[in-house]
Formats: sequence, C-alpha cells, structure tokens
Amino acid sequence: MRHRRTQPFAADAEGVTLYVRLTPRGGRDALEGVEAMADGQVVLKARVSAAPERGLANAALAKLVAKVLGVPKSSVSVAAGETARVKALRVAGDPLRLSGRCEALCAAAVRPRAARSGAD
Repeated sequence: MRHRRTQPFAADAEGVTLYVRLTPRGGRDALEGVEAMADGQVVLKARVSAAPERGLANAALAKLVAKVLGVPKSSVSVAAGETARVKALRVAGDPLRLSGRCEALCAAAVRPRAARSGAD
C-alpha cells in the first residue's frame, strides 16, 4: 500500500521535496494554497505567468519557490514531472530549516475561502 502524505512536502537528509500542481499562463506568479487531489495526493497549488514552453514555466516556478523559501535559485530543481502539471521540486539545503519554512508556507496558504474572495 502506498503511503499518503498529509502535507505537500517530504524531508530527507539532503533537503525537501515539494509537490506542486502548476498552472502555467496563470496571469501572475503566486502560491495559492494546499489541495488534496482526487487520488488523495496533497499538493501545493501554484501559478506562473510563463508559458509551458522550453521550460519557461518550470524555471518561473523554481524561481518563485526559491524566493518564498529564502534559498538560492540554484537550490531548486524539478525532480519529477518536467512536462506534467503535478511536479516534484527538489529543494537542497538544511532539511530542518526547510521543513519549518514549508510548514509555515502551507499554514499561510490554507485560508478560508471567504478571506480569499476579496471585496465580494
């Protein structure tokens, strides 16, 4: 039986792997929350304004994640899902520090729907 993650990241000795569902050509670069997919996989939702051509959307996602986690862009790479919507991003660095930042990121990304809707 496959172990189901309850958070969109997993730490190991070398850093963390962050699982992301990416929407390219999304109009802006942003992380938009945590989502449980139909298969039970938990992912962080992200959008970038770049098109999914020549790796531009993947590069924009890596840049966004590096900025949010406070790591160099060179620390973030696509480990799996290069051409898929759901990707595994590898973030190299101190796993305890990165896990803490990922937990804070996920907690901040989970907001009640009413808080996201703005001036409705």
